[in-house]
Amino acid sequence: MIKIFITVRNRLAITKKCIESLILHTKIPYQLYIYDNQTTYLLDRHFSYYNKLLYKKLVTQVIFNTDASTYNAFSKASACNMFGLWHEQDPNKDTYDFLLILDNDMILCPDWDTKVKAAWKHVAKNKMHNIKVIGQIPGGIKNTEGKVVIQDDLIGHPGRLGGSGFWTVKPNFFTDVGLLDLKQLIGHDKRHDQLYWHRLGKSTNGQPYILGLRSQLAFHCGGIAGSVCNRLTSNRNNPNKQQLICFEESEEKISNMSFNDFYKMILDDPNMRVW
Repeated sequence: MIKIFITVRNRLAITKKCIESLILHTKIPYQLYIYDNQTTYLLDRHFSYYNKLLYKKLVTQVIFNTDASTYNAFSKASACNMFGLWHEQDPNKDTYDFLLILDNDMILCPDWDTKVKAAWKHVAKNKMHNIKVIGQIPGGIKNTEGKVVIQDDLIGHPGRLGGSGFWTVKPNFFTDVGLLDLKQLIGHDKRHDQLYWHRLGKSTNGQPYILGLRSQLAFHCGGIAGSVCNRLTSNRNNPNKQQLICFEESEEKISNMSFNDFYKMILDDPNMRVW
């Protein structure tokens, strides 16, 4: 069993494609936790979509956050803390294969979960205690050291950094590595990853803490859907910044494509393999 944590803010069309990729390309049973953070664009359609997921029992939990409930800190970090605290209360928290931290602009590939599970089994069998996260290469991973042969066709590289748009972590991650101090994130629309890199480095005494798999596990589609974090950060003092994260054109384009057509488009685009 896997627990999957997805954060959403606007961009409903790419959220639908993300969740459809999850449904179609995941073999291991999972629980899906959606944290909708301060959505303002097409909010009624978000409600309707989540209602359908709940009705079909395709989602375990849906949380709607506001400025107040995220404490005016970076909403992804606030939501991640909430998810971590919720997970810590689960009587079966130690029995999951792994947890997935996922941005809603990530499209999962077939067999992503079986590859990750094999990698975590390898990490446990070989007592690689410094590995706290498994992601994909490149995925923002730097300072790699050597390689790990997990299977004949699956190679991993221990390293540092790595973007949390696609992070798989151990079930004890929030006990072992901890939660973020939200006081450091008030007024910010980024820095979740940077603060966790510091925590991860500290928890491993400077050793490599992320294992990047040399396999396409997910496609990062922020360049197609638009980046909420980048847009808000570059327009921090703009009084109309909420209107700037609607991304109407990309919303319409993605919404009008079937999942198969959208997946073929990103699969055939070499620019999509840089993450």
